[in-house]
Amino acid sequence: MKRFSDFAEEAKPLDGEKIKIEKVLNLEIEVIGYKITNSKYENSNSRQCLTLQIEIDGDRRIVFTGSGVLIEQMEKYGDEVPFTAMIRKVDKYYTLA
Repeated sequence: MKRFSDFAEEAKPLDGEKIKIEKVLNLEIEVIGYKITNSKYENSNSRQCLTLQIEIDGDRRIVFTGSGVLIEQMEKYGDEVPFTAMIRKVDKYYTLA
């Protein structure tokens, strides 16, 4: 008989100090975790919120964004975590590069 603990994956909280996305633009970061949830802000353009857990200069940080492009990229490439990337601002949106 299997034990529940043998196959259950426990959701781990994303830890790190919160940092604004503008502070990490065009810097090489390591994306080490992510979570997509419903946004708690009713007036926002996006109905979803992306929480990115990153390491930058050896420090673990958390970035929150409603960027539709970043959310789509993480939905598509989230299985590749961890990876190194840069967050760039192109016109009015953010993208991973």
